[in-house]
Formats: sequence, structure tokens, C-alpha cells
Amino acid sequence: MENEKLCNLGRAVIQTEAQMITNLVDRIDQNFVKACEYLLNCEGRIIVMGVGKSGHISKKIAATFASTGSPAFFIHPSEAKHGDIGMVTKNDVILALSNSGESEEIISILPFIKRLDIPLITLTGKPHSTLAKAASINIDVSVEKEACPLGLAPTSSTTAALVMGDALAMALLDKRGFTENDFALSHPGGTLGRRLLLMVNEVMHQNDEVPIVSIDSSLKEALVEMTHKKLGMTTVVNETGKLAGVFTDGDVRRALDKEVDIHKTKINQVMSKNPKTISSHILAAEALNIMETYKITSLVVIDEKHHPVGIIHIHDILRAGVI
Repeated sequence: MENEKLCNLGRAVIQTEAQMITNLVDRIDQNFVKACEYLLNCEGRIIVMGVGKSGHISKKIAATFASTGSPAFFIHPSEAKHGDIGMVTKNDVILALSNSGESEEIISILPFIKRLDIPLITLTGKPHSTLAKAASINIDVSVEKEACPLGLAPTSSTTAALVMGDALAMALLDKRGFTENDFALSHPGGTLGRRLLLMVNEVMHQNDEVPIVSIDSSLKEALVEMTHKKLGMTTVVNETGKLAGVFTDGDVRRALDKEVDIHKTKINQVMSKNPKTISSHILAAEALNIMETYKITSLVVIDEKHHPVGIIHIHDILRAGVI
């Protein structure tokens, strides 16, 4: 019974917060549009601020703006009063979060904001509060109730502010034409950055590591090359050096099933013709997609003259973190 009580409480919290978020849909109105216009026209940075739990939410919103094409950073209002406000310029826009709309720390720097004539966008839970009235644009993020059983801990209110911040950031992302590649450039160290930026030529085997046999080689010679290069396959080239086919571990098994003579059989009799290939300047993620689609473990990398210049193996891609 105690376990079920805990589960019911968890479900109630989620259901309450979900309903409060749903209620925000009707707040996407002209105030939201005007806020977006201020942010889009910002020639400096978006300065996000908040106190307490709103401060934590503000940091996340600032990080989301910054990583999606809208330069932003967080300033704590208390630190702003003691010098950090000097980081704010006339070209910036301030986004202030306060559920009560009466955060003393933010109110105390309103004269500075007004003196510089900086646009002030507020996310408050009380549209008639001091901050809401002082704002260039106020977006109502009020909630009917907190998800806390005591009705005290900021839960629904902080979630609502976070969601509205995400809505602003995503609207700006779309309006700026921010792309996947732009996102990857701001996340070069993460999995997404590697997935979107890593090219085939950065992970492929090349030069002496590429297994190559001529089209008139014997099956035995191909097996020796495969064993030596340890990629489970070899490329087969014609007399001009162009790719004619590949011979893989799978081809070996099929050849043995047919009981062919490895000494007398020519590689062109047992190789796979028209193998899947890729350019060296294609994303490694695309190479992975091709491998998964055709259920193969490697691709031959070719140049513009159809000469094999590399091999990219699925293990190379996985080691690089492209998954």
C-alpha cells in the first residue's frame, strides 16, 4: 500500500504539471510575438536573470538560447547590483523570470535598465506585478497550482517558465534558419557534434591500409590480402585501377560452399560486383545509414575517377561516437 501511495503521488505531480503546461498554449499570443521580435532584433546578447529556483531555470534558458543561435548568458541579479551589471550594454535585451513578479533583487536594477532603455521581457506568474508593469513585454506564465502537495515548493511554476523559455528559443531558432550543422558547430565535443560534423575521410582506412587486389588475381591471393589488412574484405580493381568489385567474408563462405579451388579460381568469378561506395567528403553518419540499410559492415571510399582510396568500417564509426 505504501508503494502504491508513492506511485500515485508521482503520477499526480506529473499530471498536475502537464496540465499547467497545457494551459500555456493559450498564452502564445501577440505578447509572445512581440517578445520574439525584441529578441530577434537584439544586436547584443540576451541577458537572462532570476532569483532562487527562477535563477536555476534562467540558467537553463540562457544555455538553450546560446546553443541555438541566440547569444545569451545568465546574470544573477544580486551580483548585477555589485558590478556585474557592467556586462550589460545598450544593444542587449533582458529576459527576467519571477513567479511573483516582485523579486526585490531584479526590481532594484530596474532604474539601470530604464536608463539604458534596454528592452525588458518578463515571465511572471502575476500580470499586475511590479515587474510585469515595468516590462516592455510581459508573458503570463501563471499556474493554477503547484504540484507540491503542500502547495509551497516551486514545481509547476518553474516548469511553466522553463517551457515558455523553450518556446521562445525554438521560435527564434526557426526564424533565424538555424540548421543541424549550426547546432553541431556549437556542440563540437558532444555526440551530436560528432554525428553531424565527422566526415568519412576523418575515420576511414587509407593508403597502405586499403586492401587491393587486381581483377586477374587468384582467390588465394585475395584471401592473403584480406588476412593481411584485417578488414574482412578486399577491393578488386581493373587494369586502370578503377573499382571492379569487392570480396568479403561473406563471399568467402559462399565460395567455400561451392567447393571452388582457391588456387585456380580467379577473384572476378567470386567477387561481388557493383559494391556500395561513398565519397570521402560525406558525413560518417551517412555512411552508417547506408551500412544499416544494406546490412553491410564496410564501404569502399572512392575518388572522382572511381578509384578506391579508403575503406570505412562500422567499427571505425562506432569508435568515433557516431551512433
